[in-house]
Amino acid sequence: MNLDSRIKFRHLLCFIEVSRQGSLARAAEAMSVSQPAISKTLKELEALLEASLFDRSKQGVTLTAAGQAFLRYAGPSVQALREGVRSLRAGEHEAGVVRLGALSTVESSLLPDVVRRLHAQHAALVVSVVTGPSAYLLGQLRGGELDLVVGRMTDAPQIEGLSFEHLYSESMTLVVRPGHELLDGDRSRLGDFPVVLPQTGTTIRRHADSLFIQLGISPPLRRLETLSVSLSRHYVRVSDAVWVAPLDAVREDLSTGELMELDLGLKEPGGSVGICTNPTLAASLAMQWCCEALREAAAEYR
Repeated sequence: MNLDSRIKFRHLLCFIEVSRQGSLARAAEAMSVSQPAISKTLKELEALLEASLFDRSKQGVTLTAAGQAFLRYAGPSVQALREGVRSLRAGEHEAGVVRLGALSTVESSLLPDVVRRLHAQHAALVVSVVTGPSAYLLGQLRGGELDLVVGRMTDAPQIEGLSFEHLYSESMTLVVRPGHELLDGDRSRLGDFPVVLPQTGTTIRRHADSLFIQLGISPPLRRLETLSVSLSRHYVRVSDAVWVAPLDAVREDLSTGELMELDLGLKEPGGSVGICTNPTLAASLAMQWCCEALREAAAEYR
């Protein structure tokens, strides 16, 4: 199929926003246009492409197989055009920008080290970091709004069609505040205390649940389920809660003694931490710098 010159930038923007929002109404609100205008623009694009891009239902819209295929190219194309306009307007001396998606498991220790390395090596570089669950970040990557995503996400279904580079394997551990009753090694009482867990449905939660299975204990009913490392850390410090945490998230706390590791005689091996990229998106120089800094930092972890 030859590129139809009637396909406009507004068609692509509308398509990308609807795919991100999963709703015509939410997309219309995000773009500050009416819902009928969104619907008309989509119909125009589908007519030009001679393909149905979305399945409509009362719950919203979902991408068809054709829509998923088109998104792989529409997102990076829009972003490439934005980057071209930005570079022309800013001039050749503008600082480079790398847009990095980071899962909570790497934002406490690995990521600060990576940013430090980048800023030490490059005098004019902006590192823009977005955090969130893997499904959200991988969607941003697929749409061309992120250059790469870092974390453990190999089990996420949204990774299909993207490229993953393994950096290192990360284990899970159980940590508590200093002076906690469980530090005497009596694991039979583990179920008596509140627990901090990653949210249900996330890759890291499956590894956390595996720990309880190996211990032969059901997760306590009193739970804080969150991907926020900051919230988890502060809650555990001021309570008797047990945090089932990725080692990366508590590495510094353990070294300073602000949190203590429960020695229960086993460890969940955890998963693969790595770099996820969109193979249809051209790698900028700043993105290449970031990947190299990630590899250097990961080598020390290994």
